[in-house]
Amino acid sequence: MRDLLTKKLSNYAPRQLALDYPEAGILVPVTDDENNPEMIFTLRSANLKTHRGQVSYPGGKRDPEDSSLAATALRETHEEIGLPPDQVDVIAPLSQVMSRYGILVTPYVGVVPGDHPVVPNPYEIESVFRVPLSFFLEDRRERTDALSFLNHTFYVPCYRWERYQIWGLSAVVLVDFMNAVYDAGIDLLEPPQGG
Repeated sequence: MRDLLTKKLSNYAPRQLALDYPEAGILVPVTDDENNPEMIFTLRSANLKTHRGQVSYPGGKRDPEDSSLAATALRETHEEIGLPPDQVDVIAPLSQVMSRYGILVTPYVGVVPGDHPVVPNPYEIESVFRVPLSFFLEDRRERTDALSFLNHTFYVPCYRWERYQIWGLSAVVLVDFMNAVYDAGIDLLEPPQGG
């Protein structure tokens, strides 16, 4: 998995938004299983102020002492799901995205051991779950949401995995990953054919 990600993402030019907003770093954790790699997601606690009860990637706002946004993503991942930074092989950034709360988010793809235990921090995270990447390759979306941003409309898939809905910013990051690594061809600028 590491070799595929390194090869594909070394030629990828992530979109950088030249915007002056508060910053956050998130980790897009992919397990090191060559045969059936999975992506790790979190379900945020219903007690949080923002994005409560939503599926997200581990991560959060940059602290002044963070040396980089990748360091932010690693620190927050450790705080949220107990995965230490030395267990993450950061491969490359994906395109920046803007949250609806005005935070500029930089995602980092990282390879993690599939067998390393992850433990949700109950103050921030309700649960942690994994989805095989093969599921997303089939693009079996539950619906498509039309989201407006900077005078554009984006057609963002919503995927359902068991009781979880992966949508919004998390789905935009997921689609960027699938297009960059697997040439999935999921178009966010056009509504899907037939619906």
